[in-house]
Amino acid sequence: MKPIETEKIALLDRMFAKASKVVLTAHMGPDGDAVGSTTALAAYLEKKGKKVKIILPDPVPDSLAFIINGFEDRVIIGKTELETCRKAVGECDLQISLDYNGFKRTGILEDILSASNAEKLLIDHHLNPETESFSLVFSETEVSSACELLFHILMALPDVGGDSRRLPARTADALMTGMTTDTNNFANSVYPSTLQMASSLLAAGVDRDAILANLYNRYRETRLRLMGIALKDLMKITPDGVAYIVLRKDLLEEYDVREGETEGFVNMPLALDKVRMSILLKEEDDHFRVSIRSKEGVSANRCSGLYFNGGGHERAAGGRLYVPKDIATYDEAESYIEKVTHSFFE
Repeated sequence: MKPIETEKIALLDRMFAKASKVVLTAHMGPDGDAVGSTTALAAYLEKKGKKVKIILPDPVPDSLAFIINGFEDRVIIGKTELETCRKAVGECDLQISLDYNGFKRTGILEDILSASNAEKLLIDHHLNPETESFSLVFSETEVSSACELLFHILMALPDVGGDSRRLPARTADALMTGMTTDTNNFANSVYPSTLQMASSLLAAGVDRDAILANLYNRYRETRLRLMGIALKDLMKITPDGVAYIVLRKDLLEEYDVREGETEGFVNMPLALDKVRMSILLKEEDDHFRVSIRSKEGVSANRCSGLYFNGGGHERAAGGRLYVPKDIATYDEAESYIEKVTHSFFE
């Protein structure tokens, strides 16, 4: 990770000092990094006396609800409280975007956030940030997560002074949680700075065992049974080394799948030596939600951008496959995957 410019830290410190009402936002379908980074920064700013609201396009998945436990009254959901979101954005004097590179990633909130007259700050680790939309940008791709980037930014601020013990306990816990999910528990996207962050937070008193228990040992039985079906009956592997799983809506309803409960499914096929890329499709109202993971030397980001209306990181990306824009019917999803990935590897 490149050193953070001292001039930008000084500007950020002045920005925080001047603000009184702050809105924090993250991307559609919030994951651990999105929920972790917004909660972490909210706790830090509240300690500085700021009034803070977290605005998310979609609800926090049940599996991540422990991150905001006790903070629920700060969270507003665009899907169900759009006018409340509009009011909060209209009243804020600082708007902070975390874990996304442009307002289009916020879906239903895009127009509200982009039209705001508040100062706008971006803290993100994805490619191609829309820098022109923000007053101040912290963008770094050589980090594990938005939580890691936020950690190093907070550590550079004068009131923290490089001592993670000065961070609020909720901030430290949320940062560790978000980084853990985005690295798949240190299985990918780990840099020297990532381990430095983890070591510092552990030394500050973060209970990593408790975080892991909440993340990985609190699932419902139906998730495990669906996982078994996905791997045994639904996973297919192409001659090009692409493993894919398509989860249709009827199966998701049969197993009462909740938001976030298929998290991690896409990583599992990569355990096979012959698999170079893994793709998970999850049927939603007018599209499939797409997750892509790949091994070294294969660009999940490029594949997502070319064929799935998305993007992300080199080996971890997401997107959407629309019906009927991209494929005529939902039944064509498997043949589409096989066709486009064959072209990708030619």
